[in-house]
Amino acid sequence: MPETIHFETLGCRLNQVESEGAARFFTDSNFSVSMEPFTAKSYDESVVLCVVNTCTVTAKAEQKARRIIRMLLKTCPNSAVLVTGCYAQVEQKEIRMIDERVCVLPGQKKGGLADLPVFLKKCLENHQHLSGKEISVEIQKFFDEEKSASALDKVTSPFRLATETFISHSRSSLKIQDGCNCVCTYCRIRLARGKSVSLDAATVIERVKKLEQAGQSEVVITTVNIGQYLSEYNGNTIRFAQLLALILENTSSIGIRISSLYPEIVDEKLALVLKNPRVRPYFHISVQSGSNSVLGRMKRPYKIEAVYRAVELLKKAKVNPFLACDIIAGFPGETDEDFNLTLKMLVDCGFTFVHAFPFSPRPGTEAYSMRPMVPNYVTDSRITALEEFNKKSKTDYINSFIGKNLPAVCETVHRAKVFRDRIIIHAVTENFLHCQLVFNKDDKNLPKAGSVISVKIVRPLNDSEKTGESDTFAEFIS
Repeated sequence: MPETIHFETLGCRLNQVESEGAARFFTDSNFSVSMEPFTAKSYDESVVLCVVNTCTVTAKAEQKARRIIRMLLKTCPNSAVLVTGCYAQVEQKEIRMIDERVCVLPGQKKGGLADLPVFLKKCLENHQHLSGKEISVEIQKFFDEEKSASALDKVTSPFRLATETFISHSRSSLKIQDGCNCVCTYCRIRLARGKSVSLDAATVIERVKKLEQAGQSEVVITTVNIGQYLSEYNGNTIRFAQLLALILENTSSIGIRISSLYPEIVDEKLALVLKNPRVRPYFHISVQSGSNSVLGRMKRPYKIEAVYRAVELLKKAKVNPFLACDIIAGFPGETDEDFNLTLKMLVDCGFTFVHAFPFSPRPGTEAYSMRPMVPNYVTDSRITALEEFNKKSKTDYINSFIGKNLPAVCETVHRAKVFRDRIIIHAVTENFLHCQLVFNKDDKNLPKAGSVISVKIVRPLNDSEKTGESDTFAEFIS
């Protein structure tokens, strides 16, 4: 029976892509891989290594990482726990002190996970009955030794963990850019991931073609800062708009979803490319605030006028697109007037959904010591207001599609043993409605995860009906 490698992934879509890529290297070396999150009630003695891919965007993200690490030490008593990702980049010593079974691979060397399976397989074959502590020591040596480290540095690339097969995601993803050259005063991710680097355009095109050939119906283009994508192709400088046009020209059927846009890069040239029907009508814009005063203190590379302009162009490119954005509430010095400008911007632009975050002071950033701090109760009230906006805006958006048929990708299937007399299938439409489809438990023709189907939007789900991330009740058409 093959040894098991267990993955726990926190944070952004980039981390999810990288975990999937690392998992492929382990399966290629004949390890068994599990990626479903464990709970405190889980227990698995077959796991020899747990990989925790961490985030450092907020203090809560780091607290969650530490909680998961400690949980895995209990639920997987024979395993080592390898911690990587952004938190591992900025707090290596703190993490290694958690337990002697814990080893650390800094996030900027995460590509070294591609080399680990072969080494670990040989290690387990040469030394029978290794304890979790002994495995951790061997892995840490592998990454720490000067010879290995220098060799890894030469070949390790932020884009090494790529795959055409996905274990826990129905839609494929491709990372084309990493790191960031901005100096946003609140952001620790730029410290963890380093300066901007881009995957060369020819490799991007080739990887998308391989995903299409592998039968993937959609690819999510992922980045840290898409506005900083830069490459060359046939002697020409390539930015994201040109890259997207090249991807569409060199493929025939695969759908393209963009994980995140910066408002300043949405211009007429990009909007023209976005009109292509294979580009999904879903856009997530990194906004953070509707106040120029706050954006200035954040050192964001745009003003709010750029957000209004970006939304205008996106709505011209697509009919009734799903528009999402990030908002930080309670940034130091944010007044009621500043926050009201944010609410006004959300309404004026017609955003469908807001990913709302309370400000989290991050060590090593300029905003860590900024004053005046916004009281917690004020920040909490602003988060509540954003959540109330979400409820109404998302419901209104779903209602605008009632009775319409939309293409969707099947995500997950909940079997009859969970719901007794029915089977629930989750699917995501091209405009990012998370649909819940109900089938009879005896139905023999259920769509499979990853397949493209057609659904009819019926209505928004109420809270008592929701399972998972679903928010829309839909009927299966074909």
